[in-house]
Amino acid sequence: MILSAHQLHYLPWLRYFHKIAKSDVFVVMDNIQFNKNGWQNRNKIKCSTGWMYLTIPIYSKFQQNLDEVKVDNTQDWRVKHLRTLLCNYGKAKYFKEHKNFFEKIYSSDWDNLNDINYEMFYFYLKTLGIKTKIVKASDLNVGGVDSERLVNICKALGADTYYSGAYALEVYLDEKVFNQAGIKVALQDWHCPQYEQQFMGAGFVPDLAILDLIFNHGAQSLDIILK
Repeated sequence: MILSAHQLHYLPWLRYFHKIAKSDVFVVMDNIQFNKNGWQNRNKIKCSTGWMYLTIPIYSKFQQNLDEVKVDNTQDWRVKHLRTLLCNYGKAKYFKEHKNFFEKIYSSDWDNLNDINYEMFYFYLKTLGIKTKIVKASDLNVGGVDSERLVNICKALGADTYYSGAYALEVYLDEKVFNQAGIKVALQDWHCPQYEQQFMGAGFVPDLAILDLIFNHGAQSLDIILK
């Protein structure tokens, strides 16, 4: 059984969903340490000049866990994000199909970062048609850090293969720990496919938020990711 895992992100990129689709089980790492200036509360979308960030303002504390992060609602970020999507994707072929969902998201109150990220995460899975089993790390009674914890997660869920982004070997993944546990490490070999975007005069921009693909290609999105 192939298992993969990743932190819970805001507007995850295409690579994120490729990894989920190629796995039997995906573990959402929703209670690990928050990475300031990472991707848990921001990502990139297409705009007329190339790309731009959409960032959820948060109250950040040193070494707090992701499930402890609070949204800073003193800033009018929800109106800004919806207006930005309308401005940059309003003419996209499949935008109207999903407009109501995003209007509901940005008209709701969100206190915890994980809550809005989970709400959007499950929407993307349903829209893409991904059937992979999803498990929350916070629901597992598994200890350890870094590779040790991932190995323990694989053991707890009966996985014999851990599917990882190749970059992880340079950052935190210790393949020896997996080998000693009898778990194979398979590396994701994926490059962002080129597809029709808005503002093509500004050139194609790879590795944008998944909504960029969904707004432009609708039901064909997963096939494009899996090319």
